[in-house]
Amino acid sequence: MATINEIAEELHKLNENIVLIYALNSTGKTRLSVAYKDFTKANNDGNHAGVYFNAFSEDLFVWDNDEDNDNADLKLNVLPSSLNQFHSFLIEDDAMIREKLEQYYPKFDFKLNQHKNPEDGIESITFFVDEVTQSPIKISRGEERIFVWCFFLALFEVDGWADQQNAHILIDDPVSSLDEHNIFITTRSILELIKANYLKKEKMIISTHHIGLFSILATWLKSDTSKGGVGKLTKTIILKNKDGDLSFKGTNSDVFLYHLHLLQTLQEAKNEQLYKYHMVLLRQVLENINSFIGSRKMGRILNDIGVEDVDRVADEINALSHKQAYQYQFKEMSEVEENLFNDVFDKLIATFNFEIK
Repeated sequence: MATINEIAEELHKLNENIVLIYALNSTGKTRLSVAYKDFTKANNDGNHAGVYFNAFSEDLFVWDNDEDNDNADLKLNVLPSSLNQFHSFLIEDDAMIREKLEQYYPKFDFKLNQHKNPEDGIESITFFVDEVTQSPIKISRGEERIFVWCFFLALFEVDGWADQQNAHILIDDPVSSLDEHNIFITTRSILELIKANYLKKEKMIISTHHIGLFSILATWLKSDTSKGGVGKLTKTIILKNKDGDLSFKGTNSDVFLYHLHLLQTLQEAKNEQLYKYHMVLLRQVLENINSFIGSRKMGRILNDIGVEDVDRVADEINALSHKQAYQYQFKEMSEVEENLFNDVFDKLIATFNFEIK
């Protein structure tokens, strides 16, 4: 067991420079990001050593509903911070934000409102649908989270910030309030950020409570075992909090001990909406259980749970979760794919009597 500060120091000492952390909500992920920031500042003459995205980043954005004027000047205010000095780059070229945002297929447009003194950066953001009138609207909480995430993804590319505070990038839970479709896109954007920066950073730390994001990102990174790939540079960690004492355990093999969390995620998706990437998670569960019983072939577990035509089903699951198809995985499953998923999932639950709460 350790304190939050001791965990931060241990993270800093890890040999791997890409660290994925899975932890339940209220474990202390945000406090850990602050502790890591403070630790690295203390070892850098009190100056910021890296850049961050966490709950404090999101708190810089606050709605002004303009209630006194019937919402006539509805806008999302940007609170003053040390980041304002870098806003000018985004004002000059808001395409930096737009290109990040477009992958989420937003149903709104936006305008960056500058302070009277340009050096003070962005004062607020106005959102609208009608480009002619640009009448202000209030976007949903999920849309707001997406916009703020894209805002910071753009800032990570701004000269003078991420290239000066260049020791590390730390991202804590970028997926709260997002639906499953957008969680997958966010996972992909994190992968692109890692691949663009891992050779230039001492550490890139991603923490999340979302088992799907953790599982897919871990699978993507760990499977890159090519020369110069990121597989051997990646460390996956489970963070736990017991009565205020923290501990973390590395998942040193490809068998991740969180299949019950995955099964719960898949059950919820089965009840609501299945996307193609849920086949990736189903394959992950099958591989975990397969490794536990000592087999390397998916056919073994499929046969044990009573799937008919095992070779065909294994081939279809492999094809639908192949890494070259990941960019399409956020789309909804077809009826044929849903039938395949449901058949395998239901037989898996029935065979092993998993209790999913």
